[in-house]
Amino acid sequence: MKNINSKHLGTNFDDFLREEDLLGDATATAVKRVIAYQIQEEMKRRRLSKADMAKSMKTSRSAVERLLDPGNNSVTLQTLERAAAALGKKLVVSLAPE
Repeated sequence: MKNINSKHLGTNFDDFLREEDLLGDATATAVKRVIAYQIQEEMKRRRLSKADMAKSMKTSRSAVERLLDPGNNSVTLQTLERAAAALGKKLVVSLAPE
């Protein structure tokens, strides 16, 4: 039988991530994935190709590919705002209580 570290038994996953100092990065990655998904879905709805989106954003197709890559965490708020504007949307960022 596997030896289980009892330190984390009975805790939820957020508590585990917090204790391991990983919660902030995990949350940021999840938020980026959701936004990338929303942008991609809106592009589909509007029948916009990546090239069309790049033209609307005044950027390259490869920049749009990076934007839509859920694993790429280097996308800036400015890029997200330009993508939202290209889709006729507004990016909303806010602070929420923990």
